[in-house]
Amino acid sequence: MKTRQRMEHLRQYMDERDIHLSIIWNPDNQYYVTDFRAISYSRAILTVIDQQEVQLIIPKLEESHATERAEVDRIHVYYEQYEHRHLTLSYVDFLSNILSKLPKSANIGVEMALLPADVFQYLQQSGFTLTDIGNRLVQMRSIKDDYEIGCLKVAGALSDIAIKESLSNVRIGLSELEFDSYGDRALLEVASQQYADELIGYEDWTCSGIERSEMPHLYSSTRKFMDGDVVVHSRQVWYNNYRAENERTFLIGNVTEQQKDLLRLAIEAQQVGMEMIRPGIAAKEVDIATFNVFKRAGYADFVQHRVGHGLGLSEHEEPYLRFDNELILEKGMVYTIEPGLYVPGVGGFRHSDTVILTERGSMSITEHPRAFDDMHFVFS
Repeated sequence: MKTRQRMEHLRQYMDERDIHLSIIWNPDNQYYVTDFRAISYSRAILTVIDQQEVQLIIPKLEESHATERAEVDRIHVYYEQYEHRHLTLSYVDFLSNILSKLPKSANIGVEMALLPADVFQYLQQSGFTLTDIGNRLVQMRSIKDDYEIGCLKVAGALSDIAIKESLSNVRIGLSELEFDSYGDRALLEVASQQYADELIGYEDWTCSGIERSEMPHLYSSTRKFMDGDVVVHSRQVWYNNYRAENERTFLIGNVTEQQKDLLRLAIEAQQVGMEMIRPGIAAKEVDIATFNVFKRAGYADFVQHRVGHGLGLSEHEEPYLRFDNELILEKGMVYTIEPGLYVPGVGGFRHSDTVILTERGSMSITEHPRAFDDMHFVFS
């Protein structure tokens, strides 16, 4: 990872805005600039950056991990064990000590949209001026470098393997959880065989039946597939923390003509978005174009969300493909394209694929078949 270049970029930004010191709270942003990310953040972890050094404040249980992994200059450890009760017990003590070396009116960089309210209040009451660095971190993370794109491609390929295996086992009477498990096992086996000593994880869920498919986000349940079902299956796979998203809607058995038509319509809208997205256009144009596919067909009232979101270190990340986003898209950005319809009494319909913006347009890194004929399972 190019953590050193990222840190220098951030320091230059700080220098241009007379920021004395920056505090990074968000775990994904911390990983982006230090190559360190813990699993649990119920305990505070802070990255503190000035022009001389990068400091990390962590709980004792993360000390070994941080010492091995974090690209920082200094690590401060706070304790929560009874036998160490005479030592520093709070991250606030370390933060206060670091801040005490600054001028009283120092300018502190923070992620304004992400900073906890109590930390914001503490900094304000201490007399510091606060400047938002969150938008700059969004801008930095939105353009992926070659390493990041390589990780995303692996994640996309692994998601395809999982989707293929689950869909190869569709049958009436199979529960949503069982359906997921086929893909999970295939993913884990391939990952273990082909990618030694790498960090790989996944998240998946399946919503089957009319009522469940109408709700865009639900965890998988023990409900069993039935004849006439509409099913939305979603997967995210991450490779070295970089995520690709892959979703397919499929039909089981004797569905209605309207359900068939709506799946075809969702596939058409997605194709419009995937062919349109490219560097040089505004983010809003992709959302509006796919929405108009639904509008022309008379289903404008059944669109519930934007056409896509950024992907990388976070499950969803900025910038978003939404009707009010004037951002001009650039080479190296990564997005989902996932226009969806949710019609009460009929079902939900949405494919999602992950695309990388290249000089020539969009390159999908999730490639499992999307066509209607591949998504309708009929049993004799």
